[in-house]
Amino acid sequence: MNAWVLRAIGLGALTVVLRTLLGFAMVQWPTNGSWMRILCLVVLIAIVAAWGFLDGRSDRRKNPDPERGADLTMRWLKAGVAGGLGSGLVAWIIDFAPRFDLGDNGLLFEITSGASFIVLLIFIPAMIGAAVARFLVGREHKSNPGKPDDSISLNKETAAV
Repeated sequence: MNAWVLRAIGLGALTVVLRTLLGFAMVQWPTNGSWMRILCLVVLIAIVAAWGFLDGRSDRRKNPDPERGADLTMRWLKAGVAGGLGSGLVAWIIDFAPRFDLGDNGLLFEITSGASFIVLLIFIPAMIGAAVARFLVGREHKSNPGKPDDSISLNKETAAV
């Protein structure tokens, strides 16, 4: 399975779960809606940023040279688009079930405006997390120049042969 597909399915499912929980909570406690929406937003952003951080850290440790790293931008953009469209479609279908209140949005809204918002909620925090992780690991490599790095030593051995 491609890395972006895993991220799209996981974060799209998380979005649908958070929207469903928010819908149930809004029915039970309608006066507390504003802080519950913010809480769901913070949970989604924190999980996406953490996953982006882990991606950036593992990529920079595998490839200390910034020019040789993986293209995390396209990975996360694809994951954001697929996750946004998929979560919008699934939320639209779930909204037809009785006792589910996900906002009564139409299909056109869910796959355009709703999906674009979810795309941004997935893409931007992931890129920030990856950038911070790459920066921190880069500083770690610069502060410990004497520490042997497996990928650098393999490149030197390959060049010597």
